[in-house]
Amino acid sequence: MRCHNPSGTIHGGCSPRLTARHLRSTSTQDGRPKINFVRNSKPSLPAGTVERVLHVTAHEGPPGGATHWTTRTMAARIGIAKDSVARIWADHGLKPWKVDTFKISNDPRFEEKLVDVVGVYLHPPARAVVFSFDEKTQCQALDRTQPSLPMKRGRAQTMTHDYKRHGTIDLFAAMNIGTGEVLTKLRKGHAGADVLRFFKQIDRNVPRGLGVHVVLDNLSAHTAPEVTKWLAHKDRRRWHLHFTPTSSSWLNVVERWFKELTDKRLRRGVFTSLEDLKQAITAWAEHWNTDPKPFVWKATAEDIIAKVQRGRTTLHQIKTQTDH
Repeated sequence: MRCHNPSGTIHGGCSPRLTARHLRSTSTQDGRPKINFVRNSKPSLPAGTVERVLHVTAHEGPPGGATHWTTRTMAARIGIAKDSVARIWADHGLKPWKVDTFKISNDPRFEEKLVDVVGVYLHPPARAVVFSFDEKTQCQALDRTQPSLPMKRGRAQTMTHDYKRHGTIDLFAAMNIGTGEVLTKLRKGHAGADVLRFFKQIDRNVPRGLGVHVVLDNLSAHTAPEVTKWLAHKDRRRWHLHFTPTSSSWLNVVERWFKELTDKRLRRGVFTSLEDLKQAITAWAEHWNTDPKPFVWKATAEDIIAKVQRGRTTLHQIKTQTDH
């Protein structure tokens, strides 16, 4: 056998490594023979191996009481290479190392509230402004115990694992779902009086003649006596509250904005005082409002209800199996 080397000359003999590959003969432009090397396909696994991996992943626990399988522990259990385990999991969309938080609402009026809130998102009322409102409580002014080291080639920016706490503040925020603009207010607490002050701020920012629709959760302060009394006044007939079901914060769009704030300003921030934290939050919110971006809701109530029903069915099956 003769092999074609990069310089274009022909020489005799091939390494055992090369002869283990398929050969496909072609010709160069000047007519000289050229051999292309094509790798063998991956060796197949013994029959039933994929099914065993899938079954063990779903129905058996790892040795030693570990919480989840890894490619190495599964490879040892089945007797195949860890890369083969990784391919099987990838082919079937399985990620045993990952866990997501999840809770199904037990609100007896879940579907009614869901349809109401999603309807406001997908079909906002005419001549009205729709807000998604909530509080981000206990925002901490954290200062690190040592200065951070800057990022450089081969090393990420550093920060100490421990910190000094300089107090907390509560952030009230209402996002206009049409424009993405966010109204904010920092308060020391989130009692009924604090909610009322923020509602009045919203009211001042909406032109007369437009309705005010607010999506919010079931915090007791949102229906405190002073809030209820203020809303009952004839001048607040344009106000309409849309309550999310319990345990359904994912339905409140402003929570997505809180994530932006946390990821981009708070989590890696260093705040030497509570005032420093307040200034940072205020500045970040003002910067957001210079070019606001609304979070567009797309999921329909029907799709969400169907997904929740599947979840309830699965939970019922798990509970039934556990009880027996």
